[in-house]
Amino acid sequence: MLYRTMPKNGDRLSALGFGCMRLPMTDGKIDEERAIAQIRRAIDDGVNYLDTAWPYHNGESEPLLGKALRDGYREKVKIATKLPTWMIKSREDMDTFLNAQLEKLGTDHIDYYLIHALSGPSWETIEALGVKDFLKKAQIDGRIVNPGFSFHGLAEDFAPIVDAYPWIFCQIQYNLLDTEFQAGTKGLEYAASKGMGVVVMEPLRGGNLALPTPPQAVADIWDLAETPRTPVEWALRWVWNHPEVTVVLSGMNDEEHIRENMAIAEVAEADSLSRNELDLTRRVAATYRKLMQVGCTGCGYCMPCPADVQIPTCFDLLNKAHLFDQAEGKRMYGVFAAGAVLQRKPGFASQCVECGMCLEKCPQRINIPEVLKRVVAELEG
Repeated sequence: MLYRTMPKNGDRLSALGFGCMRLPMTDGKIDEERAIAQIRRAIDDGVNYLDTAWPYHNGESEPLLGKALRDGYREKVKIATKLPTWMIKSREDMDTFLNAQLEKLGTDHIDYYLIHALSGPSWETIEALGVKDFLKKAQIDGRIVNPGFSFHGLAEDFAPIVDAYPWIFCQIQYNLLDTEFQAGTKGLEYAASKGMGVVVMEPLRGGNLALPTPPQAVADIWDLAETPRTPVEWALRWVWNHPEVTVVLSGMNDEEHIRENMAIAEVAEADSLSRNELDLTRRVAATYRKLMQVGCTGCGYCMPCPADVQIPTCFDLLNKAHLFDQAEGKRMYGVFAAGAVLQRKPGFASQCVECGMCLEKCPQRINIPEVLKRVVAELEG
């Protein structure tokens, strides 16, 4: 495992962090035995940064991580979790949530505590409620060690938030396709110029950049490389090639994927890709942008839908229909959106009633009702 240094505090953090937003599931719940085994195996192999949040897995991610870190594992790692800004109505709420998270995680301190999902408006709201006072006092009493924030806003809002508080780190979405989305490359470089560590989420764009068999147009470009690599290795190494990046989070929930990611993290040094390899990645990114229909990462923040639409599933299958095969996309849509595979209620795009609740939740700023109409037109024929 390669390690990188958090600039402001000198912590040596694993280049690969374990994201606990997409843990293995069984019968609609976290497969606790499997998830704990995966987390502990990753720690044994060198991962020392674990990221969770209050809403992940409907509130069950933090308690699961707390269980996984028993038996001496807590002392080996740094925990990152987040204050759910959209649930905060008062200064007192901030302490209430933090104290509950400490209990759920079975610890007396959070190593890296993020103000979750900031944008310009949400920062203004949480700042007015007293978040700076909260962070300062929680640091003094030891409940929080390193304050930071995760960002889901517009590019122009990023720098003002960086400058608003002496943050230790930030967390941004960054990958081959998202160089100008949200914080983007300019935000990455700006945060680093201020001495902040940068944790990267969605390095594989919700898994779309890691498909074992990419679209033929993408595969043709990768075939030009002198050093053969899998799509996931190309995508992860591209992020790690940036020296400004401290930790890359992967939502690993399959043992083989964990092994692959760990192996890549052993060799992915900063500035290790050649000029020709970087040119190939730019061509691949341009090709994907032409093929993909919707910029959904599958984060699930839009869920649950009051009309039971399985929004991430609908968008994923729309993308796959265009990336691969339209007929197969329709077939898969008929199976997955019907709920047959996961034994849940049907979640067809046509169930959308355009209530708009999802619009304010989506960090990608996708016009979800409008894209669902496209899903109906193209996949529900």
